[in-house]
This record gives sequence, structure tokens and C-alpha cells, in this order.
Amino acid sequence: MEHFVVSARKYRPQTFKDVVGQQAITNTLLNAIENNHLAQALLFTGPRGVGKTTCARILAKMINSDGNTSEDEDFAFNIFELDAASNNSVDDIRTLTDQVRIPPQVGKYKVYIIDEVHMLSPAAFNAFLKTLEEPPKHCIFILATTEKHKIIPTILSRCQIFDFKRITVKDAKEYLKYIAKEQGVTAEDDALHIIAQKADGAMRDALSIFDRVVSFSGKNLTRQAVTENLNVLDYETYFTSTDLILENKIPELLIQFNGVLSKGFDGHHYIVGLASHFRDLLVCKNPSTIELLEVGDDTKVKYVEQSKKSSQAFLIKGIDIANDCDLKYKSSKNQRLLVELALMQLASITFDGEKKNSRHYIIPPSYFKSKGITPIPVKKPSIIQPKTKVSQEENEKKPIQIVAKDPAIRSVEISKAQIPKISINKPAKVTSGLSLKSIREKKEHLIKQMDVVIDEENLPKEPVSSEVLLEAWNSYVKSLHLKGEKIMASIMEMELPKLEGTKMTITYSNNTNKIELERAQYPLLAHLRKACKNYDLHFKIIVNEEVAKKYAFTPQEKYEKLKEKNKNIELLKRTFGLDI
Repeated sequence: MEHFVVSARKYRPQTFKDVVGQQAITNTLLNAIENNHLAQALLFTGPRGVGKTTCARILAKMINSDGNTSEDEDFAFNIFELDAASNNSVDDIRTLTDQVRIPPQVGKYKVYIIDEVHMLSPAAFNAFLKTLEEPPKHCIFILATTEKHKIIPTILSRCQIFDFKRITVKDAKEYLKYIAKEQGVTAEDDALHIIAQKADGAMRDALSIFDRVVSFSGKNLTRQAVTENLNVLDYETYFTSTDLILENKIPELLIQFNGVLSKGFDGHHYIVGLASHFRDLLVCKNPSTIELLEVGDDTKVKYVEQSKKSSQAFLIKGIDIANDCDLKYKSSKNQRLLVELALMQLASITFDGEKKNSRHYIIPPSYFKSKGITPIPVKKPSIIQPKTKVSQEENEKKPIQIVAKDPAIRSVEISKAQIPKISINKPAKVTSGLSLKSIREKKEHLIKQMDVVIDEENLPKEPVSSEVLLEAWNSYVKSLHLKGEKIMASIMEMELPKLEGTKMTITYSNNTNKIELERAQYPLLAHLRKACKNYDLHFKIIVNEEVAKKYAFTPQEKYEKLKEKNKNIELLKRTFGLDI
């Protein structure tokens, strides 16, 4: 059996003219070779499968060839390809720099193509710097990578950088058409377009998919065979779905969605594709934006025809509903119901983008249009304003005539001044308890309460001892723990107040604790005054950063701290010969 060679290797470009979708880079390299302006170090960067290594090989071959060499000459002794993924150590780079010194035996240049150069270790990069900046005249380095951001800046500054772009769907489709012709494969235009879209800008991926589909369907490549093999939803599914949505056929739409799920497709994939389909229809509404539609010519005609059936408002609303379903899909517990609900909402939109229950009509306008009836709109009656202005005093003096139903009762005339006025008290403005205004008002209210208590006479002012004060202090801390105010309780436990007459002095090591205690001092002060029976008690909060030094962290500091509390610790240590 003859050995099979994949299309990506069999049809690898041999000249710059054969390279697909990189005309700007190939023209630049050709001009650099002709004008002798080629840099000593080049960096080819871009996505996978766009031609980086291919262009490096073509460039290495062109700079070594002259008019006398044959086309089959590959200059194997002058071109060295290294895989940086497996040769990424400092020793590998040192071996490379030693080889660089030897001039080529055939041709003009020794070309080193280092693929996946971002895999080099930092030490290897640093060892490579000097050689890359000042290589011998007969040596050229071509570095290739898919992740330029992983290369250190000192390497980037020494290289001439070429950014390879993704290959467009149009270019990939044209090259696949050429490959199909070379292999004698009959391929539909839409089939090649689906393969080019699935490749996502990589020509190597497109050729691999092409080989797989050809193996599946043989020499006749159809759109149906490609969609079955690649497990993608084709355009016909979305065309049918959109027709059902426009015709408001909810049961048929749900049955079609069930058929899509039975084929093994994901509901998320379906709703995302439907949103993209609406976007393509919206693009077709304007002739100047039809170029943004990346589909085949036959399919483009179908898109234009269906876009005429749907309004712009309907498409924008449809994209909004489908996109909302896309965002909620992963977090939903019932994903199928979410997609079905979105489809029902889409099918409930009429052709003009309005809901079925219109604001002005009980019966939808579409019903009248189908019957050939022009509905008469109903207008609201206008309010008639008085022609002459009457002052308030004259209006009050003007009598009001009250006529009774019983004819035996005479009509009575009363003035408006005799009618009692009814006053309606407006409700007080409610303020949120979490707003800054409410917090400020609460604080001012507490201050006023404190002032009232202080200004009152005959309040108890009994002598206070430190023991009574500490007992009241600890009881308040205990109440804070029960309320769940752990932070304030911890701040109060850090330092205890020192009593000097009626002044309670507290010293903290930072300003944060001081601020927190000042905020909570009013209820605390009220509790202490009541518990100690002395309403002259007041706070003095001091910040002293030197206090922080009293905490013990090292074993020696902890030992000294224990000695301060109990001097017998030193005797215990000496008696038993203990270590710290």
C-alpha cells in the first residue's frame, strides 16, 4: 500500500508566492533579500498553522540559493531547525553558540530556525542574548513562537518582529478549492466554506479537516457530509427556525429544537448559532454591510431573501433574547427549559417588533391587516381649559347651587367659604437607616441626649473605684460579645481604662482603635456612668505608638514577660537547668 502523506505536508508552500494570506510579510521579506536589508535576527509570531515555519524555511533557502543552484536543493547542511520545547536548557544554547562560529561549507549563510522559542528557560534566554545581538556575518537566526508575550523584552529588542495574522475564511476556502482540484475531489462551495470556518484562521487545521472529510465522503464533498462529519449545525437549521419564529409557530419550533437535541447537539450551541444567524440577517439589511457576511455565494442569496421578511426591530429584539439565554445557560438548573422559553419569547414577537397584545388595540394590528380592514384609532378626550381666569377670592365668593332629587325640597345656595377645608397631612419623608444622613442624625441625637443628661441637676456623683469601673467595663464587653459585635469587644479588651478622678484614660498603639472607640463611646459612657453611679465620668483617648513594643514575640521576650509577672520563674530555670 502506498504511503499516505497528509495535505498539510504534501502541499506545503515552496515559494513565497504559494504562502496563503500573508502577502504583506512575504513582500517585505522579498524586498529585504533583493535590497540586502535582511536583519540578523527575525521573530515570526502569530497563531498556529498560519505559515511561520514555512516562511522561515523558504527564507533560509532563498538567501542561500543563487542562479546556478537547482530548485531541488534544500541546503540541508546550512539550515538547522531546533525545537526549543525539548532543547530549552543553558547547555543547549551553549552548544548552539559554539556551532555558530563555524562558517558554512556550502552557500552563504547558516540559518538557525528555533521553533517554539518561548519555551526557553530564563537562563537560556540570557545565555542567548550576546550571540543574538552580534552573530557572525554568515549566521541568521529565525525565531518562531505562538506566544510573544512570554519572550523577555531584551530578546524582542534584538529581533525584527513579523506578526502573522489569521488566514481569512475567503483565502482558506480558495486554497481548499485548489487542493480539491489537485486531488480530483468535487466539492461544493458551502462545504469548503464550512471547513474554512471550522479551521478558525489556521490553514494547517483546514487541511487536516479536509483530509478527514474526504476520507468520510470520498471524492464527492457535499455540505451535508461536512456537517455530519464535523458535528456542526448547518445553515438550513437556522433558516427553518427563523421561518417558524416569524410565523409564530411555537409547537413546530419546539419540535424542531427537540430534533436538534436528538442528533446530539448541545442547546447552548444551538442558541449561540441562532444569535449569530440573526446577526447575519441584520447585516444583510444594508447593502453596504453585506461584505461582513462570511458565507458562500449561494447561502448569501438565502440570507438576503430571509432578511427582507424580518424587520430590523425584530432582529435586534431576537439578538437580545438569544444573548440573554446564552449568558444564563451555564448557571441554569434546567437548561433545556431555558432555551425553550427563549424560543417561545422569540416566536411571540410579531413582524413589526411589537408584542401581540398591543397597547392601543385589544386585537393585534396584524389581524386587521390580514383581513384588509383599516382600524380606526381611538384618541383620548382633551381637557377643556376655562377661557377666563378667575381669582381665588372671586372663586370662593361664587355660590354653589345644590339641587335635590326630591322636587319638594328647594335648592340651596352656599358659598365656597362656608365649606370646611379638609387638610391632608403629607407623610413624613422616610430615610434609609443605612444612609450617611441617618447615621449623622443618629449621632447628633445621641450627643443631644448626652447633653441633656449632663445638664440635669441632682444626678449621682458618687466616688468611683478602679475595681467597680473595670467590672462595669467587662460587663459591657460581655454584652458586646452576646450581640455579635466582636470587633468592638476585641478593641475594648486590648486596653483597660486608667481612672484618675472622673477621667478615664485609654492608650492605644494606633489611631484606628481610637476612632472606633470614639464612634461607640456614647452608649459605653452611658453604661459606665449608670453602673458606677457617677455622671461626671468622661473619656480621654490617647494614641501612643510606643505601646506596641510591649508585646512579646520572641521566646526571650516571652520569658522576660513571665519574669515580670512571677520572679520565681528565674529560680525554677536555674534549679532544673532549663533552656528557653
